[in-house]
Amino acid sequence: MSESDPEYWFCLKHHTVEPTEGCKANDRLGPYATEAEAARALEKVAERNEAWDNDPEWNDQD
Repeated sequence: MSESDPEYWFCLKHHTVEPTEGCKANDRLGPYATEAEAARALEKVAERNEAWDNDPEWNDQD
């Protein structure tokens, strides 16, 4: 992303997609290149968490 490209964020507080001007950074995930990517933020987090939970190199529970 270049500085002139818009960025989108997913607000964890309001469960909405926001532009750069929005809630504080602690309450957001991103930046994302498109609104659609930002809207999928929680899905992406769940997918990554599941992948990491099932990764034998990172799973320290026996």
